[in-house]
Amino acid sequence: MNKGIISKSVLTLALVVAGIGTGVAGDEVDKLIAHARGAAPAAIGAGATVVINGEVVAEGSNGWTCLPEVMPGDGAAVCIDAVWGEMMAALGAKAPFSTSGVGISYMLLGEPAGSGVSNSNPYHEDPVNADDYVETGPHLMIIVPKESLEGLTTDPASGGPFVMWKDTDYAHIMIPVDRGR
Repeated sequence: MNKGIISKSVLTLALVVAGIGTGVAGDEVDKLIAHARGAAPAAIGAGATVVINGEVVAEGSNGWTCLPEVMPGDGAAVCIDAVWGEMMAALGAKAPFSTSGVGISYMLLGEPAGSGVSNSNPYHEDPVNADDYVETGPHLMIIVPKESLEGLTTDPASGGPFVMWKDTDYAHIMIPVDRGR
Protein backbone atom coordinates (compact mmCIF):
# COMPACT_ATOMS: atom_id res chain seq x y z
CA MET A 1 0.00 0.00 0.00
CA ASN A 2 1.19 3.52 -0.79
CA LYS A 3 2.61 5.12 2.34
CA GLY A 4 1.90 8.67 1.13
CA ILE A 5 -0.58 11.15 2.49
CA ILE A 6 -2.94 10.48 -0.37
CA SER A 7 -3.66 6.87 0.37
CA LYS A 8 -3.78 7.67 4.07
CA SER A 9 -6.42 10.32 3.51
CA VAL A 10 -8.37 8.13 1.13
CA LEU A 11 -8.47 5.26 3.60
CA THR A 12 -9.57 7.51 6.42
CA LEU A 13 -12.39 8.96 4.34
CA ALA A 14 -13.44 5.46 3.27
CA LEU A 15 -13.51 4.32 6.89
CA VAL A 16 -15.64 7.32 7.87
CA VAL A 17 -18.14 6.45 5.16
CA ALA A 18 -18.08 2.75 6.07
CA GLY A 19 -18.56 3.50 9.77
CA ILE A 20 -15.96 0.98 10.92
CA GLY A 21 -15.52 1.03 14.72
CA THR A 22 -12.51 2.45 16.48
CA GLY A 23 -11.21 -0.80 17.92
CA VAL A 24 -9.80 1.40 20.70
CA ALA A 25 -11.06 1.31 24.28
CA GLY A 26 -11.07 3.34 27.48
CA ASP A 27 -8.28 5.77 28.30
CA GLU A 28 -6.63 5.14 24.93
CA VAL A 29 -9.50 6.96 23.19
CA ASP A 30 -8.92 10.03 25.37
CA LYS A 31 -5.21 9.96 24.53
CA LEU A 32 -5.96 9.68 20.81
CA ILE A 33 -8.47 12.53 20.98
CA ALA A 34 -5.85 14.75 22.65
CA HIS A 35 -3.24 13.71 20.06
CA ALA A 36 -5.61 14.43 17.16
CA ARG A 37 -6.60 17.82 18.49
CA GLY A 38 -2.91 18.62 19.07
CA ALA A 39 -2.40 18.79 15.32
CA ALA A 40 -4.07 22.23 15.26
CA PRO A 41 -3.83 25.38 17.34
CA ALA A 42 -5.61 24.87 20.68
CA ALA A 43 -8.53 27.14 19.80
CA ILE A 44 -9.30 25.01 16.72
CA GLY A 45 -8.48 21.59 18.14
CA ALA A 46 -10.65 22.08 21.23
CA GLY A 47 -13.80 22.49 19.14
CA ALA A 48 -13.02 19.98 16.39
CA THR A 49 -14.77 16.72 15.64
CA VAL A 50 -12.41 13.78 16.16
CA VAL A 51 -12.50 10.68 13.99
CA ILE A 52 -10.64 7.49 14.96
CA ASN A 53 -10.54 4.60 12.49
CA GLY A 54 -13.55 6.02 10.68
CA GLU A 55 -15.71 6.54 13.76
CA VAL A 56 -16.64 9.92 15.19
CA VAL A 57 -15.54 9.70 18.84
CA ALA A 58 -15.92 13.37 19.75
CA GLU A 59 -18.46 15.69 18.17
CA GLY A 60 -17.14 19.15 17.44
CA SER A 61 -18.75 22.52 16.99
CA ASN A 62 -16.42 24.50 14.74
CA GLY A 63 -16.45 22.67 11.38
CA TRP A 64 -12.95 21.20 11.77
CA THR A 65 -12.17 17.48 11.77
CA CYS A 66 -9.08 16.01 13.43
CA LEU A 67 -7.61 12.52 13.10
CA PRO A 68 -4.97 11.09 15.46
CA GLU A 69 -3.40 9.30 12.53
CA VAL A 70 -3.99 9.52 8.85
CA MET A 71 -3.32 5.79 8.45
CA PRO A 72 -3.68 3.29 11.28
CA GLY A 73 -0.47 3.26 13.28
CA ASP A 74 1.29 6.18 11.59
CA GLY A 75 0.81 8.74 14.37
CA ALA A 76 0.49 11.58 11.83
CA ALA A 77 -2.25 13.70 13.40
CA VAL A 78 -4.08 16.12 11.11
CA CYS A 79 -6.91 18.63 11.37
CA ILE A 80 -8.78 19.66 8.21
CA ASP A 81 -11.45 22.13 7.23
CA ALA A 82 -14.30 21.46 4.79
CA VAL A 83 -12.35 22.46 1.67
CA TRP A 84 -9.60 20.01 2.60
CA GLY A 85 -12.24 17.34 3.13
CA GLU A 86 -13.52 17.98 -0.41
CA MET A 87 -10.01 17.87 -1.84
CA MET A 88 -9.19 14.63 -0.04
CA ALA A 89 -12.39 13.03 -1.31
CA ALA A 90 -11.57 14.09 -4.88
CA LEU A 91 -8.01 12.84 -4.48
CA GLY A 92 -9.25 9.46 -3.28
CA ALA A 93 -11.59 9.16 -6.22
CA LYS A 94 -8.95 10.45 -8.64
CA ALA A 95 -11.55 13.04 -9.56
CA PRO A 96 -11.01 16.61 -10.68
CA PHE A 97 -10.80 19.22 -7.93
CA SER A 98 -10.77 22.98 -7.96
CA THR A 99 -11.74 25.65 -5.52
CA SER A 100 -12.55 29.33 -5.60
CA GLY A 101 -11.84 29.59 -1.88
CA VAL A 102 -9.18 28.75 0.67
CA GLY A 103 -8.74 25.48 2.58
CA ILE A 104 -6.52 24.93 5.60
CA SER A 105 -5.08 21.77 7.14
CA TYR A 106 -2.83 21.58 10.19
CA MET A 107 -0.17 19.00 11.01
CA LEU A 108 1.53 20.87 13.84
CA LEU A 109 2.90 17.66 15.34
CA GLY A 110 4.70 16.84 12.08
CA GLU A 111 4.91 13.43 10.45
CA PRO A 112 6.82 10.42 11.74
CA ALA A 113 10.02 9.50 9.89
CA GLY A 114 9.39 7.41 6.80
CA SER A 115 5.88 8.70 6.19
CA GLY A 116 6.68 11.40 3.63
CA VAL A 117 5.48 11.66 0.06
CA SER A 118 6.59 12.51 -3.46
CA ASN A 119 6.46 16.30 -3.81
CA SER A 120 5.16 16.05 -7.37
CA ASN A 121 3.05 12.89 -7.59
CA PRO A 122 0.32 12.15 -5.05
CA TYR A 123 -0.07 8.65 -6.49
CA HIS A 124 3.60 7.66 -6.51
CA GLU A 125 3.83 3.88 -6.06
CA ASP A 126 6.85 4.06 -3.75
CA PRO A 127 7.02 7.61 -2.36
CA VAL A 128 9.87 6.87 0.07
CA ASN A 129 12.06 6.11 -2.95
CA ALA A 130 10.80 8.96 -5.13
CA ASP A 131 13.43 11.35 -6.47
CA ASP A 132 11.49 14.19 -4.86
CA TYR A 133 10.60 12.42 -1.59
CA VAL A 134 9.93 14.89 1.20
CA GLU A 135 9.32 14.55 4.92
CA THR A 136 8.04 17.55 6.76
CA GLY A 137 8.13 18.51 10.37
CA PRO A 138 5.31 20.57 11.84
CA HIS A 139 3.47 22.35 9.05
CA LEU A 140 0.22 23.67 7.75
CA MET A 141 -1.16 23.24 4.28
CA ILE A 142 -3.23 25.73 2.32
CA ILE A 143 -5.38 25.13 -0.73
CA VAL A 144 -5.98 28.19 -2.90
CA PRO A 145 -7.26 28.66 -6.44
CA LYS A 146 -4.55 27.16 -8.63
CA GLU A 147 -3.73 30.42 -10.39
CA SER A 148 -2.68 31.84 -7.01
CA LEU A 149 0.24 29.39 -6.87
CA GLU A 150 2.12 31.04 -9.73
CA GLY A 151 5.57 32.20 -8.74
CA LEU A 152 5.85 30.01 -5.61
CA THR A 153 8.72 27.54 -5.41
CA THR A 154 8.26 23.77 -5.45
CA ASP A 155 11.53 23.32 -3.57
CA PRO A 156 10.98 21.94 -0.05
CA ALA A 157 14.58 22.85 0.83
CA SER A 158 13.93 26.55 0.23
CA GLY A 159 13.35 27.07 3.95
CA GLY A 160 9.90 28.53 3.50
CA PRO A 161 6.55 27.79 1.89
CA PHE A 162 6.56 25.59 -1.19
CA VAL A 163 4.01 24.08 -3.53
CA MET A 164 3.34 20.35 -3.31
CA TRP A 165 1.81 18.45 -6.27
CA LYS A 166 1.97 21.59 -8.44
CA ASP A 167 0.96 19.98 -11.74
CA THR A 168 -2.10 18.26 -10.30
CA ASP A 169 -5.60 19.34 -9.29
CA TYR A 170 -4.49 18.75 -5.70
CA ALA A 171 -1.74 21.38 -5.61
CA HIS A 172 -1.39 23.14 -2.28
CA ILE A 173 1.02 25.27 -0.30
CA MET A 174 3.10 23.60 2.39
CA ILE A 175 4.18 25.94 5.17
CA PRO A 176 6.85 24.61 7.55
CA VAL A 177 6.34 25.78 11.12
CA ASP A 178 9.08 25.87 13.73
CA ARG A 179 7.29 25.27 16.99
CA GLY A 180 10.52 25.65 18.98
CA ARG A 181 10.37 29.42 18.40
